[in-house]
Amino acid sequence: MDRLQPQRFELKYLVSEHVAQAARDFVSSYLVLDENCLGQPNNSYPNHSLYLDSSDLRMYWDVINGNRNRYKLRVRFYNEDPTSPLFLEIKQRHNDAILKQRSAIRREALAAMLDGETPSEQHLFTVNQRNLSALKRFSQLMLQQRASPQTHVNYLREAWMTENGNSARVTFDRAVRIERRNTQDVTCAMVSPACPWGEMVIMELKFTGRFPNWFGELARMFGIMQCGVAKYAEGITTLGEHRFPSAWASAEQAQLTERFIQERSTQKRSHHSEVAA
Repeated sequence: MDRLQPQRFELKYLVSEHVAQAARDFVSSYLVLDENCLGQPNNSYPNHSLYLDSSDLRMYWDVINGNRNRYKLRVRFYNEDPTSPLFLEIKQRHNDAILKQRSAIRREALAAMLDGETPSEQHLFTVNQRNLSALKRFSQLMLQQRASPQTHVNYLREAWMTENGNSARVTFDRAVRIERRNTQDVTCAMVSPACPWGEMVIMELKFTGRFPNWFGELARMFGIMQCGVAKYAEGITTLGEHRFPSAWASAEQAQLTERFIQERSTQKRSHHSEVAA
């Protein structure tokens, strides 16, 4: 079942596995395990994304520059089953809110869509107006940015949600890996991925309405601090911009990248120090 939250707020934390397991016990008092996690090892299902960007990585630079109103384009998939859908997603930040649009398409339609074919109902896995509108918007932004596949990101997701609806959601993302992939290939295998956060776990607290008071209690109990965790941007930084030859960086952009790397290194050292303590 699709658990997409069209508009939500996200708070991200980088924690140790020990803290993640303790937080899981706390969260289980308020939320139930997502049905996609049931029966999975460590309550987690694989999550794959093929990220699109322009040849000069404009969407990556939007993150580095800290642009408040930015978006990402990605193809999300969970397996290699030829009968299962692919999801074309737009994840947009507008001030502090996260807006998402998602369209399920047939696997055999991906190449045509990424090549710029005009969206139509024949591309859809499930035909409805919401899917078609999201598909048209994705295509518009892709063509506007001249975006094409740049990276493949994979991780294991453990997800908890409110029992009735999905107004609050907590996820734990483990074993985050990224590799350069500039083809339309949506296979799950990775050849030589980078691991930006090693064994650390990305915990996200997500809500659509009023901030749940127990979210604050969770953060205070485990002494964790909110931080910026951008899988796509961090992945490119870890892989190295030299792997993307068209992404020419000016002196100013190089300085921004260096600052981004230093801030992330400081965050990681801080978290490791907390674990050691």
